Amino acid sequence: MPVGCAVRTGQGVGDAGAHGAPYGEPAAGTCMSVGCAVRTGVSTDSEGWSEPWPMASADHAPAPWQLGTVSYLPLAGDGLLLSRLQDGWGLLVERDGGGRERRLAPAFSRFRQLAADAAFFYCIAGAPDRLPAVLAIARDSGAVRILAGGEQPLAAAELSCPAPLGFASGAGERAHAFFYPPRNAACGVPAGEKPPLVLFLHGGPTSACYPVFDPRIQFWTQRGFAVADLNYRGSSGFGRAFRLRLAGEWGRIEVEDAVALVGHLGAQGLIDPARAFIRGASAGGYTALCALAFHDVFRGGASLYGVSDPLALRRATHKFEGDYLDWLIGDPERDGERYAARTPLLHAGRIAAPLIFFQGGLDAVVVPQQTEAMVAALRARGVAVAYRHYAEERHGFRQAANLADALEREWQFYRRLLD
Repeated sequence: MPVGCAVRTGQGVGDAGAHGAPYGEPAAGTCMSVGCAVRTGVSTDSEGWSEPWPMASADHAPAPWQLGTVSYLPLAGDGLLLSRLQDGWGLLVERDGGGRERRLAPAFSRFRQLAADAAFFYCIAGAPDRLPAVLAIARDSGAVRILAGGEQPLAAAELSCPAPLGFASGAGERAHAFFYPPRNAACGVPAGEKPPLVLFLHGGPTSACYPVFDPRIQFWTQRGFAVADLNYRGSSGFGRAFRLRLAGEWGRIEVEDAVALVGHLGAQGLIDPARAFIRGASAGGYTALCALAFHDVFRGGASLYGVSDPLALRRATHKFEGDYLDWLIGDPERDGERYAARTPLLHAGRIAAPLIFFQGGLDAVVVPQQTEAMVAALRARGVAVAYRHYAEERHGFRQAANLADALEREWQFYRRLLD
C-alpha cells in the first residue's frame, strides 16, 4: 500500500440477519502503511440494538440492504458521529470520547452517508418538510448549510407532517406508525365526517418507513385522505427483538398490526375506519393481499408488484435473497402447510374487496405471471379488479410518467369506491 493510503476497517458482530449476514454497519478505521497505527471499531447488536460498541441502547444502522452505507463515523479522540434511530425518528449525534453527546441538525429526521473533514460534518439528510439534502454542518458551531437539494415543494399550510404513534397489537405487544392528517387549504374534509385512510406498507419486509417528505404521501393528504405509514413488528430501527419478531411470522403479525392500526386510529377519532384502504409494493403488496384475504377491515387496496405466491418467489429469486423466505416463513418442505396458509393466490376466494394491481413487464423478482395469476383468479370470481402493466418497468418503478400514472389511477380507483 502506498505511504499515506487510508483504508476502512471494521467488523460486524451479532446475530446473522435474514440473509445470513451480520446486522449493523462495519466501523471505520485508518491504517497508514508506514508506522501502522490501526484504529478499528465494532458494530454489534448483542445487547439488542444495531450499534457501535459500546453505545447507547438505540439502533444506529438501517436494514442492511445496500453496500457502502455509512451510518456512523469514528472521530479523533475516540469520538463518534452517529446516525441514531429513536422511536423511528432519525437523530444525528456527535459523541466525544467521554460519552458526552451533542445533537446536530435537529430540523432533519434521517441521516445517511456520513463523512467529515477538519471543519465540517457532511451527510445526506431527510426532513418532514423538504426533499433530501446534502448538508455541511460546522464542527465548531453546529451551523447547518444545505449544499444541494433541500427544496420545499409545499407551503406550510399545505404540508401534512408526520405524528409518531405507538399502539397495542398482538398479545401485549406494540407496533409503530407515522400518522399524516389531510392537509389542503382549498379542500377539507366535510363537516361532521372523518377522513378515509390509506395505510402504507413498506417493503423489505424488514426495512422501515421514515418521517421524511414523501410526495406520494402528500399526494393523498392533499386530496382529503389521512395516511398511516406503518412500522410493523419486524421493521428495522426499533431494536433487535422487534426486528426478529418477523422470523417465521411474515404474512401474519404484520397483517395483525395493520388491522390493529385501523382500529386504533378509528378509536382515536382520527379516521373513518369503514373507509380504510391498504397499499404496498413488493413485500408490502404481499401484506396488503394477506390483509384483504384474511380480514374484513379494508374497503379496497393496491398491490404494486406484490408477492402473491411466496413459494414461486423462493424458486425464482436471486442469490442474495435465496434463503430469505425460509427465515420469514419457514422451510418449504417442513412448513408446507404454513406456506399454503399464507399464500394469497391460494386464498383468492376469500378476497371480496376491490383491488388495483400495478406490474412491471421486466420485473425479474415478482414476475408478471405471478400478478396476472392473482388478477385472473379474482376476476373469475367477479371481484372488481383493475390491472396496469408497464412494459418497460422492473421491480420498483423508475419512470416519472409511470409513477404519476400509477398514483392517479389508484386515487381514481378509490374515489369510485367511495362514491
